[in-house]
Amino acid sequence: MAKSGNAVNDKATKVIWDDSRMNTSYANVCNVLGSREEITLLFGANQAWHAQQQEVKVLLSDRVVLNPYAAKRLAALLDKVLKEYEARYGELRLES
Repeated sequence: MAKSGNAVNDKATKVIWDDSRMNTSYANVCNVLGSREEITLLFGANQAWHAQQQEVKVLLSDRVVLNPYAAKRLAALLDKVLKEYEARYGELRLES
């Protein structure tokens, strides 16, 4: 939060996380699309269990649309959490 000379503006905003209407989904696949105005995250589940398959079907279940600023904040948060995870459990290596 930016500092201000005004004592009224110096108070931190309290954020209340209301999860009363939240849904939970599992995803092992994510794809990202972008345009000038929005970044779209597509989540789904890969049902394929064999590496030799010629075709893999991904059942998409959720779409999250963010403005670019929210997407950048999400990227920073994910980077921080993954660095903490790797410091605790070891490096995650992705296949090319």
